[in-house]
Amino acid sequence: MISISDFAGSAPGFYRNSAVDQLLALAWFIEAKQQRQSFDGAYMRQCFRDVGIEPPDMSVYLPRLASKKPPQLVKEKGGYRLAGSVRRSLDTRLGGDPTIIAVAKTLTDLPQQVPDLEEREFLTEALNCYRVRAYRATIIMAWNLTYDHLVRWVFAEAGRLADMNKGIAGKYPKKGLVLARHEDADELKESEFLEAARTGGLLDKNTTQILKEKLGRRNMAAHPSRVTITQHSADEMIMDLVTNVILKLV
Repeated sequence: MISISDFAGSAPGFYRNSAVDQLLALAWFIEAKQQRQSFDGAYMRQCFRDVGIEPPDMSVYLPRLASKKPPQLVKEKGGYRLAGSVRRSLDTRLGGDPTIIAVAKTLTDLPQQVPDLEEREFLTEALNCYRVRAYRATIIMAWNLTYDHLVRWVFAEAGRLADMNKGIAGKYPKKGLVLARHEDADELKESEFLEAARTGGLLDKNTTQILKEKLGRRNMAAHPSRVTITQHSADEMIMDLVTNVILKLV
């Protein structure tokens, strides 16, 4: 089952919402996902802490929401539960696409799978874009994350860097370029870096093909166009790059 912190991270706008909206969303998670019949102030306070938010005063909020007309919470002997109409509305809004939850979790879990992941800024931006459904920006940031990871991976070992320089010399001899510092990679276009890495034996045919295709998609997303970027495109971009590139280049 998805954790409450993963739920909060994948629920659109959760951390920007008011305390009341956050409380109702957490109450929905408690009922719909944890299958609890009711909750009290102590349990709800812990839920807020579990998602990294200082809880509001439950002795004020819970009775107030129960006394509203119409009520948003219903008071019972064991605590509180969502009013029926509120529950149905939240079922529609928060029931959630399991794919969105899975993709967000893939990005969230990435530092645990690649502990020395240094490109945290790109990772955070990709996740933030995805969570607010900015799919065009998600595709751009997912590529930036992957390409930066690739470059860092090449420079991480002297043997890889030597193979990369052999690939550059073999593929682009006229450039006379020898990589010594991370910044030297900027002398190559991204497509050229991929070709040189392939020529130097650092990337196999399939990985190179994936990267080229995703670079083309990044270019399409980055340049003004009327092409619609859908959730499916972002999902496929993230999962393919993380699974078939980032997690293999460790």
